[in-house]
Amino acid sequence: ILQHKTKHTKRGVGSIGAWHPARVSWTIARYGQLGYFRRTEYNKQIMQIGSEGKEVTPKGGFTKYGILKNKYALIKGSIPGAKKRVVMLRRAIRPKYEDKKPQVLYISKESQN
Repeated sequence: ILQHKTKHTKRGVGSIGAWHPARVSWTIARYGQLGYFRRTEYNKQIMQIGSEGKEVTPKGGFTKYGILKNKYALIKGSIPGAKKRVVMLRRAIRPKYEDKKPQVLYISKESQN
């Protein structure tokens, strides 16, 4: 913890590096990252949950992912982070919308390549 006279923050980084080289090194602790081990997403709507991935897998599999073989969940919206990384979904404390049951009419299985 920094002393009260230093920067505008007490729990910040004291120094982000030397004068030269005039850039911030990757070893300096910085805030603002999404994190690696746990990501929590709010206000995502689950459209469909299935047991076989063949129902939604396009020809040749998904780009940079492959063929789904196990259980899956279709989610409305985007998810941060790398592919095949665990994401925790949680109900929002103050939801923006009423829970309406979604209706999936058509799932395109065209190749994405």
